[in-house]
Amino acid sequence: MQYEIRETWLTLVNPSLKFLLIISSYLIVLFTHNPNTLFMLLVLAMVLVLFFSGHPYRFVLLYMTSFLLLFVSSASAMVFFGRGDTTWFHYGIVHITEESFYRGIHIGLRAAVFAMFGLLFVLTTKPVHLFYSFMQQLRLRPTLAYSFMAAIRVLPIMVQEFQTLRYAYQIRGLNTRKGLSKFYNQLQFFSIPLLAQAIRRAQRLALAMEAKQFTSCKKRTFFYKIGFSQNDIQFSLLLLAMIATSVYFGAEKWIFPVIDVRYLHS
Repeated sequence: MQYEIRETWLTLVNPSLKFLLIISSYLIVLFTHNPNTLFMLLVLAMVLVLFFSGHPYRFVLLYMTSFLLLFVSSASAMVFFGRGDTTWFHYGIVHITEESFYRGIHIGLRAAVFAMFGLLFVLTTKPVHLFYSFMQQLRLRPTLAYSFMAAIRVLPIMVQEFQTLRYAYQIRGLNTRKGLSKFYNQLQFFSIPLLAQAIRRAQRLALAMEAKQFTSCKKRTFFYKIGFSQNDIQFSLLLLAMIATSVYFGAEKWIFPVIDVRYLHS
């Protein structure tokens, strides 16, 4: 479903800077072992995505609900099958301890924070501006950047071709088999035409890029000039403030009674 997207100050942040800052945030979260800090950072990131992404609230909330499944799937393995000294529940292979519970919560929160920052980047960054910024600020070769942009544009065409093939095979009655033979036939019916179309399209794209002198090393001009602005400073300071606030509130046991899951007995 398509909907109108508002342009906010987050969408005006330099994509390369935003990319590098979010990667740096990933590294900080990766070496954070306090679940209170991660919980606070997750809440702040949710507020930032909900109110400043420019997307309708109901759709952003719908995207966030999928993170609940990610949290449960990431935490359940450690909670149910982890090791520890203080047993809370034990039945068969399921062994829930105090140590495994908080470690599982920590892993689930870490996965949710990763996903939230990724959602922030996806919802506030245009792919075309991202690759133009990579070429201008990070000195990415235009051949690679434009190839990636072309590949993104080609994906919807391939999906449409797949649907056309599927409808054509249904009309001809080629999906009547069952079991492994049906899977093998469908693999042949779909893979060979789609692969042939992809090869032909890639060859035409390569010839067009070569004709436009994409293989030369001369300095190129760009349709979009991506630079830096005051929004970049605001985003950098905001991200730094979010991390500092999370660390400050995480120093107290205000949500979970542990501040470092590494020091729990195993």
